[in-house]
Amino acid sequence: MSSNDAERPSVLQASEELQRAWDFIENTDVSVFLTGKAGTGKTTFLHDLVSRSSKTLTVVAPSGVAAINAGGVTIHSFFQLPLSPFIPGIGRREQRFNFSRDKLRIIRALDVLVIDEISMVRSDLLDAVDDVLRRIRGTQAPFGGVQLLMIGDLRQLSPIVTTQESQLLATHYDTPYFFGSQALRRLRYVTISLRHVFRQKDSEFVRILNDIRDGHPTADGLRMLNSRLDPGFTPPPDAGYIRLTTHNRIADSINNACLEALPGRTYTYKACTKGTFPETSFPTDAVLTLKAGAQVMFIKNDPTGAGRFFNGKVGRVAYVDATTVKVCFAESPEYITVEPMEWENTTYVVNPETNTLESSVQGTFSQLPLRLAWAITIHKSQGLTFDRAIIDAGSSFAPGQVYVALSRCRSLEGMVLATPINAYSVINDPAVASYIAAEDARVAESLALLPQLRRAYRVRLLCDTFRMAQIDTLHGRLCRILSETYSKMFGDITRMHLNAHEDLRIRVIDVADRWIALLAATEPSHVTDAALQDRIRRSAQYFADTLGQIFGPWFEGTAMVRSENKVMTRRLADVYEQLRVALRATEALMQAVAKDGFNPSTILAQRRQTMLEASGAPAKGRARASKSATRERSADVSVNMLRQGMTIKQVAAERRLSQSTVTRHIADGIAAGQVDIYALIERPAVAEIADAIRLAGEDATLDEVRQMCIRRIPKSEIILVRAWLSRSK
Repeated sequence: MSSNDAERPSVLQASEELQRAWDFIENTDVSVFLTGKAGTGKTTFLHDLVSRSSKTLTVVAPSGVAAINAGGVTIHSFFQLPLSPFIPGIGRREQRFNFSRDKLRIIRALDVLVIDEISMVRSDLLDAVDDVLRRIRGTQAPFGGVQLLMIGDLRQLSPIVTTQESQLLATHYDTPYFFGSQALRRLRYVTISLRHVFRQKDSEFVRILNDIRDGHPTADGLRMLNSRLDPGFTPPPDAGYIRLTTHNRIADSINNACLEALPGRTYTYKACTKGTFPETSFPTDAVLTLKAGAQVMFIKNDPTGAGRFFNGKVGRVAYVDATTVKVCFAESPEYITVEPMEWENTTYVVNPETNTLESSVQGTFSQLPLRLAWAITIHKSQGLTFDRAIIDAGSSFAPGQVYVALSRCRSLEGMVLATPINAYSVINDPAVASYIAAEDARVAESLALLPQLRRAYRVRLLCDTFRMAQIDTLHGRLCRILSETYSKMFGDITRMHLNAHEDLRIRVIDVADRWIALLAATEPSHVTDAALQDRIRRSAQYFADTLGQIFGPWFEGTAMVRSENKVMTRRLADVYEQLRVALRATEALMQAVAKDGFNPSTILAQRRQTMLEASGAPAKGRARASKSATRERSADVSVNMLRQGMTIKQVAAERRLSQSTVTRHIADGIAAGQVDIYALIERPAVAEIADAIRLAGEDATLDEVRQMCIRRIPKSEIILVRAWLSRSK
């Protein structure tokens, strides 16, 4: 999908602000705080963005239920964070970063991190996310250079902070809200506030809600609200009123009492869980108790698309037995037979066949999509809409609770107040008010920059394509480890790395820096010019070839370097693996650009694909992942060309790859049984090299194996025979 001409999600047609949010996320790398009143389309926008964006996105949320509703995972589970507070610069425990290879691949390939219900995210939690992203992605840029989309309304639910946590965090943060994050203050982001309300149609009611949200209710507004006050109101049995309360115990007490008062038999329905589905994320009761006449609320939309019910629709149980539940509604004589529905607990994984990022179901929760609904808490009503509601917000204890409760109602006429609303009932946090005022003041300036930011993004994307700093940093780190710890035991490989690093600086890093400086000065409209595209292709081919020459077949011998010091061995292995991934990804990306040129609409997909393929390469001795049904792996292409009679040198020339890269491809093919070693190397030479490998030992470097050979054997042949021996085992 083109980043400039991408099809706009249908929801954007109804809101200019949503169109701007789409443009900022899809066509720039600037982060976005998407906020707005209740019922302005934030959730709908999220679902459309996830399904249509050309970028790689991951959706996280602060709570299990919010994550399930958003189709994502919790922040703590995705980033493997402890529940304890995060103090910047303190207690970076290594176990907090014990990620699987797949999780590392996902995080390194990430373009956009979507955080839903951001108002509930504490500032220290956001800093913990920043800490993980920077460490895993190997950059000090805020949030590891990932673009953020933060969605939520600060005037609604606030973060939970205990007294003890508040005392601990107060020395590092001036507010627990997300905007107190130290990392966020270093990040460039824009705030887009949605104004158009879809939920309520009465402009006067919308005005009253806006005043409550802003913490400045007027006397006229309070008078209109309190005209709905009726403390002794008892709704007709089939009217479908739901009571919104401040505390769980109040809601549970009302529901239990109303259910107990009904005549007839009680039936229970047990949920079915499979796989991993945390109890804290259950969307409804694991054991649901119903009677005929019970008032219930649907907690899912009608999967048939017929719109018979939706999340938040209130009805009454018309018939119930051990296997059947039928629900009717006040506005219709017809009833619906309710079937169990399924919720999924998902995580993100890399598909080994297509090397694409996908959501993977870890577990399911199956239950009737109902909950008792004479009463629910204001907190659980978040995101729902009711035609008729009794508001009992007299015991509000948190900022935004009154606004959340009132804004659930479609109209003033459908609302009944059980307790009066006065100015003291409206609790607002001065820190939130100050932050919102500051953000509102800079909205116009931010939006005016959009055309300039879009153009700058194209050039920055082009420059980033040729940025080699990560390879330079990783290889410098690897050289230091080798020099300090392994120079005596593995002198040859250490010297080769030191020579390679000097070569890398002169032939790649310095050249790339000059090329990037030239590209950065390019007028954005000239990026697609034929002359520049030709230079881009030739430059990409140069870098691909040069990297292949500098890090030739000898480089893989680094994997054999180890000592009795397990900590240093692990440290070396980690840095080597990161460098290997970076090299493979960069070489593959350069080859793609050399072939197709630079296209802003496809470069993100190319970069993501090469990163996932590179970091997904199997460890030595493991079988390769199965081939994709729709595309061939790069290694498979090389193997097929070799089997058609071409030499390694000819394959490299034809594919415009380095011979070292093709050698690695063929070694994989030998290990997988796709290539006959004797078609490449004569039997006596295979036997000689195999004996040398056995004599030198499995951990020997390529140079050490060569010293055991009678003749001077090319290192590429040692790599191929070593792959053959691994298959023979």
